[in-house]
Amino acid sequence: MKLMRFIGVCLLGCSFSLLQAASPETIRVTTGKTDLILKVDTTGRLCQSYLGSVWTDGRNLDVLPAGKDAYQPYDLQNFFEPAVRMTHADGNNSSLFRYVSHTQEALSPTVTRTVVTLRDDVYPVEVKLYYDAFSDANIIKAWTEISHREKRPVLLQDFASSLLYFARPAYYLTEFTGKWGNETTMTEQKLTPGKKVLDTRLGARAAMLTSPFFILGLDAPARETEGEVVLGTLNWTGNFRFTFDIDASNDLRVVSGINPYASEYNLRPGEVFRTPEFVFTYSDKGTGEASRSFHDWARDYQLKDGHGPRLTLLNNWEATGFAFDEKKLSHFMREAAILGVDMFLLDDGWFGNKYPRSSDKSGLGDWEPTASKLPNGVGGLVRAADSAGVKFGIWIEPEMVNPKSELYEKHPDWVIHYPNREPYYYRNQMALDLCNPQVQDFVFGVVDKLLSENPDLAYFKWDCNSMLTNPYSFYLKENQSHLFIEYVRGLYKVLERIQEKYPDVPMMLCSGGGGRCDYEALKYFTEFWASDNTDPVKRIFMQWGYSYFFPAKSISAHVTSMGDQSIKFRTDVAMMDKLGFDINMDKLTEAERQFCREAVQNYKRLAPIIQEGDQFRLVSPYSGNHAAVMYVTPGQDKAVLFAYDIYAQKYVERSYPIRLQGLDPQRSYRVVEINKMDSVPARPFVEDGKTFSGEYLMKIGLQAFSDFRESSRVIEITAQ
Repeated sequence: MKLMRFIGVCLLGCSFSLLQAASPETIRVTTGKTDLILKVDTTGRLCQSYLGSVWTDGRNLDVLPAGKDAYQPYDLQNFFEPAVRMTHADGNNSSLFRYVSHTQEALSPTVTRTVVTLRDDVYPVEVKLYYDAFSDANIIKAWTEISHREKRPVLLQDFASSLLYFARPAYYLTEFTGKWGNETTMTEQKLTPGKKVLDTRLGARAAMLTSPFFILGLDAPARETEGEVVLGTLNWTGNFRFTFDIDASNDLRVVSGINPYASEYNLRPGEVFRTPEFVFTYSDKGTGEASRSFHDWARDYQLKDGHGPRLTLLNNWEATGFAFDEKKLSHFMREAAILGVDMFLLDDGWFGNKYPRSSDKSGLGDWEPTASKLPNGVGGLVRAADSAGVKFGIWIEPEMVNPKSELYEKHPDWVIHYPNREPYYYRNQMALDLCNPQVQDFVFGVVDKLLSENPDLAYFKWDCNSMLTNPYSFYLKENQSHLFIEYVRGLYKVLERIQEKYPDVPMMLCSGGGGRCDYEALKYFTEFWASDNTDPVKRIFMQWGYSYFFPAKSISAHVTSMGDQSIKFRTDVAMMDKLGFDINMDKLTEAERQFCREAVQNYKRLAPIIQEGDQFRLVSPYSGNHAAVMYVTPGQDKAVLFAYDIYAQKYVERSYPIRLQGLDPQRSYRVVEINKMDSVPARPFVEDGKTFSGEYLMKIGLQAFSDFRESSRVIEITAQ
């Protein structure tokens, strides 16, 4: 009797696969550094057999145990968090998928696609699991397509992009959370039996409270240069959910995808539901190597103009707010040219005539230049910038609308809000209904009109300051549960049209700070705005957090008047990523202005290292009073080190040399401090101008910390 019960359990799932016969099918998804091995068990179910460092001895793949479900459905067992759950047309809510076939093809010399087809053994429902393996970046991208041939719609209730399975003694999760102005605060915890869920339900500006990425330490807390880690993120500019489910055997399932909250989807016969891409990397050498894999992949495959240069800029917001006119802006354009940046960026407040945009309470949606401010329109500003010797960029927020606007008066049905309730306004605005093709045309038209009338317009800052409050679509009517999904799809349709017509126009992805920081949106944007909080101390922590997944060139960092630190400290922090200025240059001393000009020149010279080089996080701000980051060219001939004293206390604590990474131990390197400012106190940099071997710099290091609170150093390192 016991034997019969055991056989029954095996037939229902993969849980006791150690005792099963060799799998009839073994599917290997490999990057050359990481292997994901899938197997079909004796019952025909697809299981994950292995995920880890590359399997060098292929002779033993056939004896690997099958493992557990690679895409767990809501089925006859229902023990665990399902990857897919649906209610069939006849009301049955169970699914049981069997392996049908798989294909593998080389999309390029460095990208291989694996497609595994599963089919329900009772209902005409098909699931296709996609895996793209990037051999040059050690990245795997996974997503799912669900379709059916039932006579009536099938109701999708869960529809994950990926399910990963781990069997380890311990798991440590690092999440990135924080409200507006406090984005990407890192916290690590040991996972315990049960479920831990990271999710968001905000619709647009979805990452305002929780960022769509995580770090998983296997066996031990995640470390920078050693140990096994998995870094994962979801390519989706909307609601997401990561579920970490530990069972009674201490096995972990990580289920990633769209948050199904309020999003049940009526899938029509023949329609294909494609989930977003879940992107992950595995490393047995710590988070540093894993991050560099993400950076390489982003620049090569995902980020718009991934290997192109980035524009330095001067923004007017801190200098003027809404209070500006053509004359004042022309003055700041000339200041931008003197500063040496590439572009002047006009922020909010340039549009609206019936309801001029003099505050955040009116005008949003009416994208005509305010005649009283800008009598010569946007074209006059483009010409003025050209005369000053800089490019011209402009701020827009085309997805949103103020109730006090002509657009709202003309098209209230274009706005997401309930028909029978008083609307709730977040930041005095609401979202346009991007589910509606007419609204998509309107939003595309905002960009198209500006660029067609002003072909020399060089840059857009695309903002999104509100989440989807009052979530009701007049366009969707009976399918209101599709709103959160169709809104994001509508946004992508608009961005795709812009990309097709204007492929070379750079754009910044902004969302009231870091409310949008996902790689699907970054297909259309060259960079994103990390936070409205530009205090440099806080930014060190934020930029550190973002660096686990995003290369420096994709993170916009501006020098502002926020914080009371020296202009040197503020500039040195911003130079760690993509440098910009949002400061009233008229309020700086001549010495400060001269420092900024020299810093811009240094940044432009070092930009190929910072933006294209390998990043090494050396000293974490979370570990004490200091932080240090460096970048090294692929050829190991140039490097730049950023060292920050945050809460250092002179005479109280001892600071240690910073041991560098990524250099050639056999080569000699000259180290030179740049961005110096005599008026800023610091301990002398005794190694300045000297030459050391790469081995010395990596084993002994540099005394680059100054021991003065809120001080900084930038050190250029050149092979001799």
